[in-house]
Amino acid sequence: MGLGILASIIVGGLAGWIASMIMKADTGILTNIILGIIGAVVLNLILSLVGIYAANTWIPQLIVGIIGASLLIWGYRKLR
Repeated sequence: MGLGILASIIVGGLAGWIASMIMKADTGILTNIILGIIGAVVLNLILSLVGIYAANTWIPQLIVGIIGASLLIWGYRKLR
């Protein structure tokens, strides 16, 4: 059982916001939510390819979302 849509948006928003604070990115709320959700999805995919599965609960997904969003911010900066 996953987090659900509303919980995923909340966790994604928190993850994106925390990642933007860590990376000192000046992004808005919508961008934070998108970065957090996409970051979590991408990093969960990468981790699953290695054989690591994060639990479908708030804290593990928040951590994965923060790391994933931070990687997306880093990658965007490198491409720019």
